[in-house]
Amino acid sequence: MKKIVHKVKVKNALGLHARPAAMIAKLLQSSKSQVSISYRQETVNARSIMSILMLAIKKNSQITLTVEGEDAEETLANLTAAFENQFGEMDS
Repeated sequence: MKKIVHKVKVKNALGLHARPAAMIAKLLQSSKSQVSISYRQETVNARSIMSILMLAIKKNSQITLTVEGEDAEETLANLTAAFENQFGEMDS
C-alpha cells in the first residue's frame, strides 16, 4: 500500500468553495485510494463535499493532500492537475 503526502496551493479566487469541492469528490469516485485534505490542524475526508467546505480554505492557502492506496500516484496526479488549472475557473 502506497502513501503519498503532497502540499498544494489553492489558486481559486474564491478558495475551495462548493464547485471545486464537488469536483474533488467527483474526481475521487473512480479512485480506490483514501484521500484526505489537511488545513490548519484539521484533516477531513476529501470525498466529503461538506467536510471540505467546513475547512473554509481561502485563496493562496497551502493545504496538504494525503493519498493512500494502490492507485495513489494516479489519484494524486489527477488532483494536483485540478488544483493547477483552478478546477477550470481561470481568473480573467
